[in-house]
Amino acid sequence: MRHTAKYLIKHYSFYFGGDQPGVSWAERFRACAGALVGLVLVFTVAKLLGELAGIDEWLMASLGASALLVFALPGSPMAQPWAVIAGNTLSALVGISVFLLIPEPLLAMPIAAGLSIMGMFILRCLHPPAAAVALIVVLGHISHYRYAFFPVMIDSVLLVTAGAIYSNLTGKKYPNRPK
Repeated sequence: MRHTAKYLIKHYSFYFGGDQPGVSWAERFRACAGALVGLVLVFTVAKLLGELAGIDEWLMASLGASALLVFALPGSPMAQPWAVIAGNTLSALVGISVFLLIPEPLLAMPIAAGLSIMGMFILRCLHPPAAAVALIVVLGHISHYRYAFFPVMIDSVLLVTAGAIYSNLTGKKYPNRPK
């Protein structure tokens, strides 16, 4: 049976993002502007806090992925404050512990990511970017637990706060409230 070009395009578009929901340009700009403003605020405050405390590490690399969830998908369970803050902090703690216990990075990285995912399941704080936090810690040879609290936890709190203010000012409810 021969398929028409229209059928083939529709059938295979799934593999090229065809399953993604349509998003209005207004919502795209709202989410992008929120991420921009939110990250500028988080980075500025974190940098100032780091300078005040004399700490060079004031940023966590996976914050951009967390910002995508908080600003573009504020209704997602994985973008809620508990998921963002607890997921990132837990994953940093797990990553540091694994780094201290397992000297081989090729073994430490998957163990850190796997254990952080298990911990997030247990604590009900699944946040996909947090699994990257565990990897970042191992790759960055971070061996002090302070890193889990600053910058990871503080940056997460700042991001959630910026997300809540921005989303509510622009007509999106964040965080979700139980019904």
